Amino acid sequence: MKLTGILMHLQAKNNSMLKGKKIVLGITGSIAAYKSCLIIRGLIKRGAEVQVVITPAGKEFITPITLSALTHKPVISEFFSQRDGTWHSHVDLGLWADAMLIAPCTASSLGKMANGIADNMLITTYLSMKAPVFIAPAMDLDMYRHPSTQHNLDLLRSYGNHIIEPEYGFLASGLEGKGRMEEPEVIVDTLNKFFSEQSSQKSFGNQTSSSCGEKHGGELTGKRILITAGPTYERIDPVRFIGNYSSGKMGFDLAEECRRRGAEVTLIAGPVALECSPEIKRIDVESCAEMYDAAVKAFADSDAAILSAAVADFAAESVSPTKIKRGPDGLTLKLKPTHDIASSLGKMKKPNQKLVAFALETNDEENNAKGKLERKNADFIVLNSTRIPGTTFGSDDNKIKIISRNGSHEYDKKPKTEVAVDIINELEKIL
Repeated sequence: MKLTGILMHLQAKNNSMLKGKKIVLGITGSIAAYKSCLIIRGLIKRGAEVQVVITPAGKEFITPITLSALTHKPVISEFFSQRDGTWHSHVDLGLWADAMLIAPCTASSLGKMANGIADNMLITTYLSMKAPVFIAPAMDLDMYRHPSTQHNLDLLRSYGNHIIEPEYGFLASGLEGKGRMEEPEVIVDTLNKFFSEQSSQKSFGNQTSSSCGEKHGGELTGKRILITAGPTYERIDPVRFIGNYSSGKMGFDLAEECRRRGAEVTLIAGPVALECSPEIKRIDVESCAEMYDAAVKAFADSDAAILSAAVADFAAESVSPTKIKRGPDGLTLKLKPTHDIASSLGKMKKPNQKLVAFALETNDEENNAKGKLERKNADFIVLNSTRIPGTTFGSDDNKIKIISRNGSHEYDKKPKTEVAVDIINELEKIL
């Protein structure tokens, strides 16, 4: 493992919100069951206690001995453990857990969960669960996109379950498409993020006077918030593009924070590997031109816009319809400026609308941000710098300074979920 990887792992462990959490891990009969070992390892490394509940079919893919060795707990599969009347209480498990994670979850188990068919220990545990439930489907692409599967997923979402969407990839059938269970590290990060948000809400709910820690619940109810997130890709030819390292995490956390406060959120997302709550209206785009068109249209009916996307400033003047071949003279690209989305919305802005822009700087940060505040006609600028290790692109943390015409306020480095709280607190003050 590279030094940076070791440091990132240690930082994740130190910042883990899973420490001391009790997790019931449900495993069903999928080829992806082998990945449950990596999920267990990830949860335990972050300080969680894991109890496995596995279906009879799941044991055909991975043995209880392996799972027990990793969790240091007996694996639960059957209702009755012996012939002397001893039995496993699904009710007790439902009360014990801080969360239940079912990964992998087959189409069969999805159907049983959605319709309350309690014919195995895992389903009865799910039906008795008092804690939040996370479901990571895994199946072939045709099974996943079948209307019955999608209907069951919609039912489970409506019950309050958290669906960890499968990804596109190579499947056991030999086909390629959506249905491959999300990677273990992403699943573990999803649970960690959930508990981080819960901790943030409790922390801020217990404060009454801090400038960045006010109580919030539905303060944005009735407000329409537009948010841009992620990078844009500007094509050079069918296989190459101009882009950047933005993951979109900051924008997605802002969208979720606005949703939690009751806002009607439109999220315009560049090409990112992130999911958002179904209540958020998501518009996926690729290029600056597409993001510009969507933003201009959405801003007309918005109360505020938060422009956190890392939009490319330049695009190829001409895009080759075929792959550009390697040549002895190299490659010369002629670039043209892209749309300035922040400036365009700043010119459109009505007196009752608010505009929040982001400034990612590499030098002379504050002066550059102040200049952008004026040029874009923004209400405040969220400044972050590439010179602060472990922040900005690809990181779970950020360190920002909010700059307005009334002054500035610098915040400590913290998870982006908490940074989103700070930013939306500031937006609430001016709405």
